Amino acid sequence: MTFEEYQEEAKKTALYPATYRLLYPTLGLAGEAGELANKVKKVLRDHDGQLTPEVREALLAELGDVLWYVAQVATDLGANLKDVAEANLAKLRSRKHRGQLQGSGDNR
Repeated sequence: MTFEEYQEEAKKTALYPATYRLLYPTLGLAGEAGELANKVKKVLRDHDGQLTPEVREALLAELGDVLWYVAQVATDLGANLKDVAEANLAKLRSRKHRGQLQGSGDNR
């Protein structure tokens, strides 16, 4: 499946009011990313950092939810996920080439 195919299929399950375009999926993305982070935290607390097959599956399910919301944010911005991914890799390659992968700030 390509990014474009995923984005088109994900769009079919977006059931939020148009008045909340962008806001709804952005808040959902933050929530799902938090759920993913919380499950990872519990791996440290409850499993001594050992990833069990069950926990791995739960993390992948949360990651799928994150992906859905990323797709919806892109859709609501009128963007194609493929273009977003390609632009991100271009930015990272540029930072690597300039020795700027480490550090902070958007404009490195």
